[in-house]
Amino acid sequence: MNSSSQSLELLFNFLSRSYTTLETNFYKLPGSAVVARYVKSSHQNDPGRTLLEVILIIFAIRTLLQSRTRGDQSGKHFIQFDEKEIDELVDEWTPEPLAQPLTPEEQADLASVPVIVGPTGPKPKLSSGKTVINLASYNFTGLAGNEDIKASAVDILQKYGLGSCGPPGFYGTQDVHIQLEQDIGDFLGTEAAILYSQAFSTISSVIPAFCKRGDVIVADRGVNFAIQKGLQISRCTVRWFDHNDMESLEHVLESVEKERRKRKAPLTRRFIVTEGIFDHDGAMSDLPKLVELKKKYKYRLILDESVSFGSVGRTGRGLTELYNVPASEVDMLVGSVANGLSSCGGFCAGSHIVVNHQRINGTSFVFSAAMPALLTVAASEGINILRNTPSILSTLQENIRAVHAILDRVDCITIPSHPASAVIHLQVRWPTLQLPAATTTSSPGKPSNPLSVKPRDAPQFNAEVEERLLQDVVEEALAQGVMVTRAKRLRGQELIDVRPSIRLALTAALSRKDCEKAANVVKAAFVKVVGRRR
Repeated sequence: MNSSSQSLELLFNFLSRSYTTLETNFYKLPGSAVVARYVKSSHQNDPGRTLLEVILIIFAIRTLLQSRTRGDQSGKHFIQFDEKEIDELVDEWTPEPLAQPLTPEEQADLASVPVIVGPTGPKPKLSSGKTVINLASYNFTGLAGNEDIKASAVDILQKYGLGSCGPPGFYGTQDVHIQLEQDIGDFLGTEAAILYSQAFSTISSVIPAFCKRGDVIVADRGVNFAIQKGLQISRCTVRWFDHNDMESLEHVLESVEKERRKRKAPLTRRFIVTEGIFDHDGAMSDLPKLVELKKKYKYRLILDESVSFGSVGRTGRGLTELYNVPASEVDMLVGSVANGLSSCGGFCAGSHIVVNHQRINGTSFVFSAAMPALLTVAASEGINILRNTPSILSTLQENIRAVHAILDRVDCITIPSHPASAVIHLQVRWPTLQLPAATTTSSPGKPSNPLSVKPRDAPQFNAEVEERLLQDVVEEALAQGVMVTRAKRLRGQELIDVRPSIRLALTAALSRKDCEKAANVVKAAFVKVVGRRR
């Protein structure tokens, strides 16, 4: 009995010394006191929870130590095939197609695209041998084919070669790129500007460069596809206001602030994103009202002037010149060198801080090759021409008014575009047709839900039927010597469906007589095609 008591005493003494040693070493570990307090309080409040956590820890350790390839080593989970069976399975396998085959409508659409032989311009020559009036290309100021620009481009090609062969941030920046950035900044009246080599990727890189997860963007429901991609990439909280509706914008701005105060959330970066002239329908934003609201509610304004730059204002500076608003009031002014100056690429103008940030964080700027030197110089020459020849914009606006004077009176045409927009969209006026009319689900007095990109009063239309009819108009006009185009959409990829339209792109390179002739041809084509549906 005494020997048993002595053995137990020795055992307990050993366990006590071991526990003391373990406890002493445990408390030497960083953070051990926190763990100890957590275990003590957890066990005191809920001993069952402590037991469960111990079981989970043991299970986790067992899982980590357990071999993950026991089944693979034994081979019991695999079906054994001989060489003949493997060959048969390979022969029978049919891979999924990379894309669905084109529909007959899509094939016809591709086949109907006219091919220009030689240089483009106001009157190009097609592969059929016919010379046509061009109302399809974005050549607002008629710089495409300008002889002075061509001569400068040839000189630069001989001096600099063809491509830049590198991104701007590495080894693709040349002195002509720096000069064009200075020219754009001086032309618009901003501190600085940054060049992008591709117009589409400009705005889709600018937005995520500044807007991150947790920030708030209030965007127009009618923004173009490039802006939509930028919003998606940014992963911001997006709120939507009705297309070109300043009352709806103010309502959304108020609702965002009320929501923040209700949740007692911290103040984050907030942006308004919209277009100067909308690519989808040619409508024009009220820039003075936008600036007023962004100041009132403490937002930053990102304005995409891809269509308005080079087409409105006394010298083509865009909405800031048209409305006499200082360019410094727009935090990020984005434009297209391809559209406005008949070159390629895009730009973002603003403060030095805005521009320098993009040189590090603008994905398209960082990873895309810089613009070719010859196109850079062509854009700089274009700016000089716009500065010194304001009559170009006067001629452009006269041509726009001449076309509106003819097409505004046509019963079967609806024009949603602003009277000063060089891009004029022509939609079918449905009451003249024996087809289902475009309808809206009206809810008077109720604003649209800012959480949804879909407007409350969304128009209903048959896109397939309208596009077929408009394509007939395009082909009829081409047969009469006028090249126009449908506004092409990525159906199923854009956030909202845009009503089909024919897009006219006016240019100062055509005379008023040519524009009136082209407008009359388009009018006759509409009347003829729509007449078949009466």
